[in-house]
Amino acid sequence: MEGTNPVNKKLAAALSGGAVLVLALSGCSSDDNDDKLNSWAQQVCDAVQPQAKKIAAANTAIQKQTSDNSTPAEVQKTDAQAFQDMSDAYKAIGAAVDKAGAPDVEGGEKKKTDAVKELNTISSSYGDLKKQVDDLDTKDQAKFADGLKGIATQLDKLSQSGNDALAKLEEGDVGKAMAEQESCKSASASSPAAKS
Repeated sequence: MEGTNPVNKKLAAALSGGAVLVLALSGCSSDDNDDKLNSWAQQVCDAVQPQAKKIAAANTAIQKQTSDNSTPAEVQKTDAQAFQDMSDAYKAIGAAVDKAGAPDVEGGEKKKTDAVKELNTISSSYGDLKKQVDDLDTKDQAKFADGLKGIATQLDKLSQSGNDALAKLEEGDVGKAMAEQESCKSASASSPAAKS
């Protein structure tokens, strides 16, 4: 029988993929000096930075819980809180992108709308995962481990869809403008999960 520890390690691995998405900013710089786009990028990056830290902290909490010899109840409490924090963070990032408006590029309105919609979907998916973790039976270790396994599978899919949403937003000039923002650079530097 697989205990909760190896399963929570799978959760942590799936999560680290999700944490990277907020920080998936390219390091290239742009030669054009588009003030409107740079101003948009700065607004988004400044808003994303604290949320990226929140996501990284939630990720760390889950990873830390896997390294200890935690009881199912402790794992449940940590994971539920982490999913709640992530749900809040993605909602805040979606709101920040929405508030910043469309980036000043061709198809900017669609990029913005798609990213906001995707971020809100991810936020509610993390909310659903929190409910699922809350509903797990912590008194039966085998059942608990099975439940966590199912959540880890959903998490894998979730982190991938988040990566796709922001990758589309950050294509071309938008990504270049974001890469130049100090707050986006520090956001990607502060995440232990950010690997190029």
